[in-house]
Amino acid sequence: MSDPASSSGNQANPRLMAAVAYFGGLITGAVILVVEKQDRFVRFHAMQSVVVFVAVLVMHLVLAGLPLIGVVLYLPFLIVVIAIWVLLMTKAWRGEIYKLPYLGDLAEQLLK
Repeated sequence: MSDPASSSGNQANPRLMAAVAYFGGLITGAVILVVEKQDRFVRFHAMQSVVVFVAVLVMHLVLAGLPLIGVVLYLPFLIVVIAIWVLLMTKAWRGEIYKLPYLGDLAEQLLK
């Protein structure tokens, strides 16, 4: 699943790098995607982080543009985002490749 040494030249734990890809959302996902060139496990989680948090950003902007409904739906939206964020970091830390429906498949296609 993971290469013993990553292309970034360090001995970083692939599970840690995959979890960190989610930690800072779009930014850490993109940075790890640029830095890590070989480890498919880490790259998948970094790409899924980018895809998920771009979708979160778009949904945030949509909700912000809806005056009353956006305000009502924002708290449930935020709770779901936090739950997904924690789930993805946990799965990555455990060494699992967990694909979210649709977004995980998109992340996988973008890596090809």
